[in-house]
Amino acid sequence: MVTLLIIALAFFAVIGIAIFFWQKPNMDKSVPVLPPPPDLRGLFAADPPTRKEQLKMELAARQADYESLVTRAKGGERDALEAAHQTGDQDLYSRVLSELVQLADSDPKLLALASYVAKNEFKVNGSLASAVVAAWRRSPDRSGTSKALHFAALSDDADLYRGAVDAALEFWRGGRLADVSAMELRALFEGEFWILSSRTRSSGAGFVLKRTLDSARRELEAAISATQ
Repeated sequence: MVTLLIIALAFFAVIGIAIFFWQKPNMDKSVPVLPPPPDLRGLFAADPPTRKEQLKMELAARQADYESLVTRAKGGERDALEAAHQTGDQDLYSRVLSELVQLADSDPKLLALASYVAKNEFKVNGSLASAVVAAWRRSPDRSGTSKALHFAALSDDADLYRGAVDAALEFWRGGRLADVSAMELRALFEGEFWILSSRTRSSGAGFVLKRTLDSARRELEAAISATQ
């Protein structure tokens, strides 16, 4: 009896061991073991750039873009002005516009550039305004007077605008603006004055400009009264 019991226990033990080794390969297949992740940096890979280094690289890339716009402007590409305007960098924009003004070496070219700026409602800088005023001084007429005063005011430069007012008065006194009445000239002076920013109007140069306009107004009003 004991012998049969021992034989039965041995039999069941053998069956259990067989079942264990039969299931183990299946378990290994159902749960794959992934290899460890490779070291992507490698043994001698460079460290990632610091924030300071990233800023330097971004600044260098931006500077390269800016210089590219200036180079395009020197080549006469007006589209460079629009691209400079989109950057929001006023210094870059003024530099690009000044380069284009230098290339406008004739009145037709300058007129085309001024029209392009006005059409797109771009900012007028001192370089463009001075060029427009200088072209008008060489050959003053009715339309040129209005344009010169307007561009001088758009530059937001009180001294430049005052110079244009003085020149217009001088031409009017000398009969070189015979087709512009005293009333029209007074309206031009006063209307364009309000294009200047409040900051410019309230500055020291703005104060001198106001005195010039007051004197011009009295002179023009006297001329208006004399013709009535």
